[in-house]
Amino acid sequence: MSDTQRWVKSSYSSGDGGQCIEWAPSAVATGAVPVRDSKNPHGPELTFSAPAWSAFVNSLQSAELPTA
Repeated sequence: MSDTQRWVKSSYSSGDGGQCIEWAPSAVATGAVPVRDSKNPHGPELTFSAPAWSAFVNSLQSAELPTA
């Protein structure tokens, strides 16, 4: 993913530099959603299919996945 890609930090991320992820919403149109650690923006990215990412986010929002 290009450094010019617009990344969005998770709304669950705190401002203290803790555990944060970022994702690139504009990439959804390509069918792949890149995700990275916001503390290491030049590090590796994980890429999920758009449907898999959507299912993951929906599971978190509906509290279907454990948080601990």
